Amino acid sequence: MSALLAGLTVLIIGDSHMSTPDYLITTLHDDLMNKGAVVYSFGACGVAAGDWMVKSQSSCGGAVRLKDGPVEVKTGQDAMTRPFNELVKTYKPNLVVVVNGDTMASYSQPELQKNWVWQQVSRLTKGVKNNNVSCVWVGPAWGTEGGKFNKTYARAKEMSGYLSEIVAPCTYIDSLSLSKPGEWGTIDGQHFDGAGYKSWGSAIGNAITTPAILNSIKR
Repeated sequence: MSALLAGLTVLIIGDSHMSTPDYLITTLHDDLMNKGAVVYSFGACGVAAGDWMVKSQSSCGGAVRLKDGPVEVKTGQDAMTRPFNELVKTYKPNLVVVVNGDTMASYSQPELQKNWVWQQVSRLTKGVKNNNVSCVWVGPAWGTEGGKFNKTYARAKEMSGYLSEIVAPCTYIDSLSLSKPGEWGTIDGQHFDGAGYKSWGSAIGNAITTPAILNSIKR
């Protein structure tokens, strides 16, 4: 166990990658706990970044995990986001981790919906600024091309590049730099298999504990 994050409380919020057991809500959560942090995770499938500023219904389920407890799966009416301001007030995080990229990349649309993406991102980054909390934003990983979400490497790259320009004050973690295209196996093009989520989770954890990010966290 490395104590790099000892004494820090981390709040993770995200889309479908955070809303199923054995996805990042297990692998990233465990990785940060093993580095000494106290971690609270909330996932809501299919939601855009701005949906975290208010109570928003998820169309495809959600999950919650508190500290070293089990992943609690939420379905139907119970699958909701919890407003960001409320989460910060309740858990008092030193660091917020946002996992949101694929959901807003509109893979099946002919073009990236940049105006809409900017609106969604800026709603949440405004909340981050107002709460004066340190933040990292995890962008989309390569996945594999095709599948039911029509994912393409070109769009993932375009989305990642755009997010890197607009997520301040969050520090951007470019997931594309953490693996080669197709290196991590998927079940549907967008969501990874167990080994893929393990690799992504530990790669994000390692990125968070680089000096550049570690030194920016308010304690």
